Amino acid sequence: MISICIYAEVKKFNSGELIFSERKYSQYYFQIQLEVVKLNNFFEDGKEFVHGFPFEGHCFGEAYLLTEKPYAVNAIAVTDCEIIIMEKQSYKSLVSIYPNLLLSVSRYSAERLHFRYIISSFLGIRNPQVKIQRLLEYLKDYFGYNEPYSFCIPFTRSELASLTGLRVETVIRTLKKMESLEIVKIAQSKIYY
Repeated sequence: MISICIYAEVKKFNSGELIFSERKYSQYYFQIQLEVVKLNNFFEDGKEFVHGFPFEGHCFGEAYLLTEKPYAVNAIAVTDCEIIIMEKQSYKSLVSIYPNLLLSVSRYSAERLHFRYIISSFLGIRNPQVKIQRLLEYLKDYFGYNEPYSFCIPFTRSELASLTGLRVETVIRTLKKMESLEIVKIAQSKIYY
């Protein structure tokens, strides 16, 4: 009988702290226990491209555990976070013992890839209201909400701007217009769709 030791720990990251950076190689499995992480790239001109904001319960960077390629993104704590970290070899041992776990993580990765395709499609849309509304529709469906104004958007206006490639001012102005058209409701700075 082979004995396998699987070890994970909860690590705290401060707001703005780098969790991993592009061009570095994967060493850990990461799963968010509390709060939000940003996956992004920075460019030489100071611009930033945001790929997503995984939050509580979500893993990130997991695809790199199964390849020898370096990260193509950075992971940065948006808020003070608690993240479960497991060494790469422990993760591989765990999924070899429990193959259904690998299937679950792969399903999650496929969902996130679908989200990336949705976000990428925004590049061809010029109308900010259409961009925002498509994102809100996707999020509402993903979380299983159907009724009007039943879904509280889990992102700030700045995060919505990053996800849609719009300026924050444009997002604010467009949301106000959408509120006047009764597409969204805004109550105590929260957006309901």
